[in-house]
Amino acid sequence: MANAGPIPQFAYRSNNGLLVSSGPPQNSLVEGFSSTEDVRVFEYSPNGKYLAWVLQESVKIFDASTHELVQELPQKNVIEIEFSPKGTFVSTWERLVKNADSETNPHKNLIVWEVATGAQLISFTQKNQTGWNVDWTAEETYCARLVSNEVQFYNPKDVATGICARLKTDGIADFSLSPGKRLTVAAFIPEKKGQPASVRLYDFANLNVPLTSKAFYRADSVQFNWNALGTNVLVFTHTDVDKTGQSYYGETNLYYLSITGNFDCKVELDKAGPIHDVTWSPNAKEFVVVYGSMPAKATLFDHRANPIYDFGSAARNTVKFNAHGRLLFIGGFGNLAGDMDIWDRKTFKKLATVHAANSSSCEWCPDGKHIMTATLYKRLKVDNGIKLWHYTGVLVHAVDVKEMYQVGWRNTPAEYYPELRSLSPPPQSSLSAPAAPAKPMGVYRPPGARGSATPSFFKDRDSGSASPSGRSVGSDRSGGGIPGLAPAGGDDKGLSKTAAKNKKKREARKRDDGVASPADEPPAPPAPVEPAPSSQAVSDLEKKHKTVSKKLKQISDIKAKIAAGEKVELTQKTKAEGEVVVREELEAIRKQMEKLGIKPAN
Repeated sequence: MANAGPIPQFAYRSNNGLLVSSGPPQNSLVEGFSSTEDVRVFEYSPNGKYLAWVLQESVKIFDASTHELVQELPQKNVIEIEFSPKGTFVSTWERLVKNADSETNPHKNLIVWEVATGAQLISFTQKNQTGWNVDWTAEETYCARLVSNEVQFYNPKDVATGICARLKTDGIADFSLSPGKRLTVAAFIPEKKGQPASVRLYDFANLNVPLTSKAFYRADSVQFNWNALGTNVLVFTHTDVDKTGQSYYGETNLYYLSITGNFDCKVELDKAGPIHDVTWSPNAKEFVVVYGSMPAKATLFDHRANPIYDFGSAARNTVKFNAHGRLLFIGGFGNLAGDMDIWDRKTFKKLATVHAANSSSCEWCPDGKHIMTATLYKRLKVDNGIKLWHYTGVLVHAVDVKEMYQVGWRNTPAEYYPELRSLSPPPQSSLSAPAAPAKPMGVYRPPGARGSATPSFFKDRDSGSASPSGRSVGSDRSGGGIPGLAPAGGDDKGLSKTAAKNKKKREARKRDDGVASPADEPPAPPAPVEPAPSSQAVSDLEKKHKTVSKKLKQISDIKAKIAAGEKVELTQKTKAEGEVVVREELEAIRKQMEKLGIKPAN
């Protein structure tokens, strides 16, 4: 245990304030390190040294290890907060306020602070919340921000001199700084007047001539995804509208560029449909893409964008590697069911499949052995909480929260934890104790039976008995019978006229064929009968059917709005994208209900 690494830590923001907890194996709240005040947002520094949270009147910054208050910034109405890579600086953003003298003295609503002193380093006027913060180099040597047609660079050690470098490009809409030792700037220029969009890579030492560039059509926005060394970048492009008509949500493509300038390509994907997620392995040599219409495919590619391994197809839209890259999970969250496959990259063996229903977020623990799934209030108004899973699929800890708004791990460098050289056996779940019996709930009744006395069959089933009158199936007590089986001895009492007539015809045919009637033979042992479904199972299926049907109706309404040309939210578009999966889920539920003799409600 000496080299097992530090105990992981995470924080979550709920209706009870902000709480900090230790992760596996302790899984307990950190005493004296919480806030009952109205916390707007919290943030760990990338190196894990600090934890900051935003209040109405100020921003408090704590040492995440000692829990001591390091700094309190007297800034009101802060909405966004973000640390620099080493935690030396922290940026805050508040809504832009226009005053009478805004022309001569504009509101500087983006402020960069020095954590150690609490002093303001530099401030800007930043109108939009999207892309609000400055971008830092990995060593905090420079910070940069995008203004009209140029990227401006500042030296934090000499901000008094102002802008120290500029990347000027007409129409530039986005940029990204590489994480590697060689500082490279990626710039995106959208389509204009029939000219294609392009991505250009520049060496910071020479911002006048690009190292390489890639031109393409059908791209309104991009997402840059650098590998850990900063030598290669994946450019995930997206259009607001798919002009081919194949999708409501725009068209997506993926391009690969190397900073050496000797290789670039479009990543070829063998299934039509949107790209859901892409991530690099920590080894910087390979990446995984989840793509295609549902059920989506997931494929591993090498450093030249050649496919290495196909993980198969499933309802998945998220992929993430653990800290050392030995393990990865491929999951379906948001509007999908919450199933997650955990794979061993070394052997390409699927280790487990976890069902984390209604999860809205999923992250690896810094120890590389555990995964956190969470359901947030913004996504779902019920069943909020956190679940911690071991990579073998064992649930090791759960926290139920009435309303949970945010959750996140404390960042810890991967070298603090030993790399997994061999896989360990599943741990014992701390949640193995049997759950309390659920309160009996009503079961489905056919419309004709509603309002009448409850038949004995339903009474027995509701009370948990597997057969009528509380007798075990197959017992030899007189007077007992099996539901649906005629009494031995050929007694027609209780049969309708038609049933009795049909029975006599069958017996007559058997006599003509030389077959003895059941009355002439010793009674056969009663056939085994499937136990009747429990009231809880019936109720769960009915609730699930109702929920999924409601979700399908919402998707139908969203599609109707889109077809009518109405503007819909991005979350609504994402929900409609999962229609195929929702229909498959509904069909599976209906088959289960039919098997149990339950009639689905319309």
